[in-house]
Amino acid sequence: MASHITITPIAGPVTVTAGGVTLGTSHNALDLREGSYPPVVYVPRADLDMGALEKTPRATTCPWKGAASYYSIRTPGGVLENAVWSYEDPKADVAAIAGHLAFYTDRVTVTRG
Repeated sequence: MASHITITPIAGPVTVTAGGVTLGTSHNALDLREGSYPPVVYVPRADLDMGALEKTPRATTCPWKGAASYYSIRTPGGVLENAVWSYEDPKADVAAIAGHLAFYTDRVTVTRG
């Protein structure tokens, strides 16, 4: 694994809201820390309302995590384009984030506790 990535379980609940709508609360979220970047919360898909998400054509690649796919969120106030990403088949060293979603915190609120 790239030594600068750590993944740890988050103690307590994590709630995800977007556009005034709660997408879900998880007790199984993960905290991913990569180098000097701010920590990123990864929430299991099973704990979120996937019906509010729509996969988009956007795709990017991280040399340490693999290929990322993106989702937009439909809210009563409109669509938040590409506000969510997921490594659906991450590299083996970060396999713990498979089946999880992460969020751009300038568009989605992720609250711990």
